Amino acid sequence: MTPGEALKKHWGYDAFRPLQREAVEAALAGRDALVVLPTGGGKSVCFQVPAACQDGLVVVVSPLIALMDDQVAGAREAGISAGAMHQNLDAGQKRSVRQALDDGSLRLLYLSPERLVVGDLSAAIAKRLKLVAIDEAHCISHWGHDFRPEYRQIADVLKSWPRVPVMALTATATPKVQDDIVAQLRLPQPLRLVGAIDRPNLVFRALPREQPLEQMLAVINRHPGEGGIVYAQTRKAVEQFAEKLKAKGVDARAYHAGMDAVARSRTVADFTSERLQVVVATVAFGMGIDRSNVRFVIHAALPRSVEHYQQESGRAGRDGEPAECVLLWGGQDFATWRFLARQESPDPERLRGLERQLAAIGRYASAPMCRHQLLSQHFGQSYQPSAGGCGACDVCLEETAALPADEALLTAKKLLSAVWRTDNRFGAGHVAKVLRGADDEQVRRWGHERLSVFGLLKDAHDAQLRRWLDQLIAQGHLQVDDGEYPTLSLTEAGYALCKGVGEVRLDAPLPPRARTRKGKAAKPVPAGSDAGLFERLRKLRAELAATAGLPPYIIATDAGLHAVCAAKPTTIEQLAACHGWGEKRAARYGERILAAL
Repeated sequence: MTPGEALKKHWGYDAFRPLQREAVEAALAGRDALVVLPTGGGKSVCFQVPAACQDGLVVVVSPLIALMDDQVAGAREAGISAGAMHQNLDAGQKRSVRQALDDGSLRLLYLSPERLVVGDLSAAIAKRLKLVAIDEAHCISHWGHDFRPEYRQIADVLKSWPRVPVMALTATATPKVQDDIVAQLRLPQPLRLVGAIDRPNLVFRALPREQPLEQMLAVINRHPGEGGIVYAQTRKAVEQFAEKLKAKGVDARAYHAGMDAVARSRTVADFTSERLQVVVATVAFGMGIDRSNVRFVIHAALPRSVEHYQQESGRAGRDGEPAECVLLWGGQDFATWRFLARQESPDPERLRGLERQLAAIGRYASAPMCRHQLLSQHFGQSYQPSAGGCGACDVCLEETAALPADEALLTAKKLLSAVWRTDNRFGAGHVAKVLRGADDEQVRRWGHERLSVFGLLKDAHDAQLRRWLDQLIAQGHLQVDDGEYPTLSLTEAGYALCKGVGEVRLDAPLPPRARTRKGKAAKPVPAGSDAGLFERLRKLRAELAATAGLPPYIIATDAGLHAVCAAKPTTIEQLAACHGWGEKRAARYGERILAAL
């Protein structure tokens, strides 16, 4: 069976996505490969198709049990013999997988790095092994955002299978991390397949955190009844936001590592099964969450790095349908991350690495530039928006505009001067009052109404001044003391900017109407689709999933349901030909689907 035939037979796809075919052909030819594809780019197809095309075994190293179980279920639904070995299986399940491995019927075997290095399965694996796939391969790199020491042991195991090709896969890797993955896995001359990091179906917005609950509700209300994730910086913030959203009528629930394990598992199950609309979580709600039709991801504070943001926001729109990613941030977020980092470890090198990460995510959040372009550039890729912009971020949708360079520099100097002339010992609120020329008791108490900067920006409103101060923090010209009181002070770059050395970008004040424009946030119904029929099929999918004990997206993705709405098949064969179905799914669920039509 050719790769194209396997893709159509098992998954119902007429064509590969970018670089999938090249990855499959490299595996079948016995060549090592590094595959970097964006979230939703179809990495699993790269190693599952080789398992369908040849008689042999593909071993997949994966970091999380939930991730393994979902991929095993998906492969079985597609008609591929698959299994996993991990601690959550009962004795009967383990025996069943081991028997399938020994009798040669197993095509895909998922293992964690820890389970792989135990070594008790090595002899049985070696008899039929055709490919080793290392998923989430950035975990092997110290330079990656999610380094895991146990991944470093994989290379020693691979030495025992020297003639077996290795495929390392990740969605998030800068050029430096890519090189480190290759070095750590000791791959001599791998084929490098690096896809475009950009996800054009995602609308990115980076907004100052002014009224976070109202800002969240504005996003959630643009996606009624749809699934979404809200990421918060601390457990306390998670619980507070979850309660406030519930009080506003949102079907929301908290999730963090400090919760009872049973409650966490129930939340994950309800969200992936589409019984829960919104999860408010720390980053503990991570890679194992495999729901394809998440329509929005909101960050209530800055993530730790651009890499973290790329991965976390990338959980939106994995089905390729439009989705929205909104980052709400403030200058205090930088101080919070520094405090948390010192709590974790005082290691100077780690803290220096954090500063580099914060500088990069600060630039993304604060610079009034195309968000798609900024993300692509961070990962070493070029991105040139069209003359009208990308059409999928707050800047290109003209919800955020930039001050001209000379005006931005002059404004920044005024802001920095106010911080300096108040002795680098007051917070953003006080500095803003001085710049506005406010008649304020605290300002008079310190004699700041006599400063030359008093009223220097009297035409700017308080929220805009705080927004500019946050942008100067994010771009490294100001810093926030993370002590009892969050006071501002100039950095070396800030002093240099006062002398005209360096660059700065500030956004232009916009009228309220422009700031609340919805842009491309709403999800369109594909041409030829029937909204009423789609909702009926969604309900049927939920019923089928509940009966099978599977997440609904494994039964069919939203795109697969839209394809059925458009084609309106009348036979099982016609259903199998619809995008995303394939022969096995059509045979299993076809009668119910056709009856619904």
